[in-house]
Order: sequence, then structure tokens, then C-alpha cells
Amino acid sequence: MKLATINHQGKPVLAIRKGNATVLLAELYESAGLGSAPADMNSFIEGGEAELARARDALEKGQATPLDEASLDWLPPQPRPSKILGVAFNNMGIRKSAHRDPGVPNFFLKAPSCLTGHNKPIIMEDYYGETIPELELAAVIGKRCSKISVEAAKDAIFGFTIINDVTSHGMKFGMDSIATTREPDLLRPHHLAWRNRHGEDDRDVYFVYHTRSKATDTFGPMGPFITTADEVENPDALEVKGWFDGEPFAVDSTASYRFKVADVIAEASRFFTLEPGDVFCFGTSAKGVGEFPNGHRSVNMHKLAGTIDIEIEGLGRLSNPVVHNWKV
Repeated sequence: MKLATINHQGKPVLAIRKGNATVLLAELYESAGLGSAPADMNSFIEGGEAELARARDALEKGQATPLDEASLDWLPPQPRPSKILGVAFNNMGIRKSAHRDPGVPNFFLKAPSCLTGHNKPIIMEDYYGETIPELELAAVIGKRCSKISVEAAKDAIFGFTIINDVTSHGMKFGMDSIATTREPDLLRPHHLAWRNRHGEDDRDVYFVYHTRSKATDTFGPMGPFITTADEVENPDALEVKGWFDGEPFAVDSTASYRFKVADVIAEASRFFTLEPGDVFCFGTSAKGVGEFPNGHRSVNMHKLAGTIDIEIEGLGRLSNPVVHNWKV
């Protein structure tokens, strides 16, 4: 099934796909005689298999008025995760440029406040500098878990959605990074392990903190729907496509991921307790096409105002206009 969160009559409510229509979950539950629907996505997820069974029953027995999708006020389908975990350099086409592969996913955190919905603008400020879209598969966790196996990680997934992991390289290297020179007595082997070669600059260490560059407001478009895990046969082999103002700029597959979906979740659970509703984004699609030979890296939203569309096989299509919030 496909679930969404929308703003309806001034408050966030759950919606669901029934056939080719999107309807209010509460109306469907009431029609089917199933009582009150969950108030929000976290409540639905925490309801576990019992809530999924109720929703399936509602889809079978209930009726509801189709909503006009073009005029819906879409919110992120999971608006309030406790955390959003991203994986840097998980696309093998990008990772091959790494000096050294550490053999584990490179995690970063995005602030939940960066999330925005389908058709909502990605707001660019002049001081952001170069900013690019990243077309990513996202998973929503369905149960509390810690230090789980890869097999258990598969069972921990509630569903999948699309996320645009908007990234500002201008802020990353201009505001979120700092270079230092270590005193010899403070230099450690791990400061040097990544280097291809050694020289006079061995004591120079560069620190990058993905904060503004990944977590600024509107840097997390998500949706429109969460597709439950039972409807995604193999998340590690989904086609991913991107368009800028109707022109294709990326065609790739989640098969290009260095670390598979369940491997990423299991590894993260070694360090972080995962909560129901937590979101993972697994890495960008990188293969360019047409006028965009470098894929998403060819689309500098700081210079280009238009619409970014992302489509992932079986999950739908996420669309967001880029808006420049300054006078040109």
C-alpha cells in the first residue's frame, strides 16, 4: 500500500492510495466500520502488523471520495522522524574516486526540520553557493532495534519512499569545513590512513561536518508516498531517474550502491538505536545523461531555477520547484 501525509483543512492527516485515487485514511476506516484511523504516520508505524492489517481491511471494504491530487497540500509522508541517516559516497560510480574505501558506510545526519513535501519549493539563498540535487531511495524504519543482523534489518523496514538529499557544496566547503595543522605529538596513524601518498603536508588535517550543507530548511524533499515494504520485491535493484525542467539528467539504479539497503541499516544499528519512523537515505544516483554528462552534479540549483523531478521504480515521482530567494 501507499501512504501519504497531507495538510487537509488546516491539519496534517494520513491519506492512502485506493486503486488509482488518493483518499483520506480516516474516511476509509470509518466507511469500513474500523473505528478511528491513526492520527499520524508515527502512530500508524507504531501500530505494526495489526495496523497494516486494519488498513488492508479498509482498502477492501471501505469507500472514500477521491481527492484532487493536483491541488493537494503534500507534506513529507513521514514528517517527524527522530533522525535521518544518510550514506555518503554509496554510489560505486562516485566511490571509485575515494583515496581509500574504509569498507563501511560513511554516515551523516540530516535534521528532520529540513524535510518538505511533494510540489513544495526548494528555497535557495544567495549565500548557499553551489547546491545540487541527489536522487535517493529512502527507507522508513518500522520497529525499535539495536545491533541487529542483516536479515533482521530487512524485517525492520516499514516501507520505502523517495528523497532528494539536497546538498550545498558551497556551504560544505565554505562554512562546514576547516583545515588544521596538527602538532607532531598530536598526530595519530588514523590522521594519515586515508592518504595516497605522504609529504610535507602530512600534518594537515581537513575536517568536514555535514550540517548546513545537508540539513538546511527545504534540503529534504520527500514523498509523495511511503510504499510498504511488502510491495518492494528488491530495493537493491530499482531504476532511478531524474529530470530538470523536463530534461533527463540522471538514469541509474540502486544496484549501483556500494552497500545494500539491509547492510546499511544493520551497520547503523551497531551505533544508533533505531526508532519507528526513522529515515535512511542510501546515496545518490550518479549516471548522467543527455545535456547533463555529470548527472546530478551538472545541476547547480544556485544558478538554475526550474523543477526537479525524481522517479524511482514502483515508488512514484517526487517533484519540487527550485526558487531563488533573492533579487537577480
